[in-house]
Amino acid sequence: MISTTPLVENKKMSNLTWFGVGGRSKYYLQPSSEENLVSFLKDNQLDLPIYPLGAGSNIIIRDLGFNGIIIHFNKLKEIFIDKQGIITAYSGAMDADVARFARNHSKTGLEFLIGIPGTIGGGIKMNSGAYGSEIKNILIDVTAINKNGILKRFTAKDLQLDYRTNKLSHEWMFLKARFMSNNGSKEQIQKKMKEIIQSRKMSQPTGQKTGGSTFMNGKNFKAWELIDNSGCRGLKNGGAVISNKHCNFIINEKNATATDIETLGEIVRKKVFEKTGKKLKWEIKIVGEK
Repeated sequence: MISTTPLVENKKMSNLTWFGVGGRSKYYLQPSSEENLVSFLKDNQLDLPIYPLGAGSNIIIRDLGFNGIIIHFNKLKEIFIDKQGIITAYSGAMDADVARFARNHSKTGLEFLIGIPGTIGGGIKMNSGAYGSEIKNILIDVTAINKNGILKRFTAKDLQLDYRTNKLSHEWMFLKARFMSNNGSKEQIQKKMKEIIQSRKMSQPTGQKTGGSTFMNGKNFKAWELIDNSGCRGLKNGGAVISNKHCNFIINEKNATATDIETLGEIVRKKVFEKTGKKLKWEIKIVGEK
């Protein structure tokens, strides 16, 4: 018998995102298993948009909330390895936990995940990358699920992963993924991971209410350089501020609202365009009602 997870109404979402802002979701589901999720979606009669939530690290949920169903994947976080060294991770697994799992099994190629503050599901959706590697370099395939509870496997080629994008239809939510790995020295893997952690601490505002990289880089520019050159380092709006440490990060410094943060981002985009003619694209996902 499949245990059911109750659908929560009017769920407060601010404590589930790294920014710590935002309104409520009309409905919220936290499935405890793959079977639980499939069962809910097959039985669901609500004709409402569905949004998958992972770590809540690269998202702004607007102050008026989300008029739909947020499915929180954070309990679907199993990681395992087969005899061929292929690592399978559910979408709610933290990227850093997958990196540590690979290290514990002396598998190399996934070290960069230690520096990405999110989940595997979000990492695939955005083709997350850091320190010279990205998801598409290690991904074999994914199992995705749609709003009707139908499961389907897609190869990495099907996804056409590119810089912070994938080409899979938005009707599909990532459930789990398989990654290739190579044999390596646990000591060397740990050394590389330690270097990545130190680099991140030195260059990024860790331990603060932030949503990670705010804007995407371009083919011939770094977002932070355009922001800096446009005089936006330290710029404030309400309780939100552009980080002095890394100006492609917005920080919720003093009880900011989601509107404070989104508005600050739009002010930065306007200033950068006026100064450089470049249009910055949001990397952070913005969800909900204005």
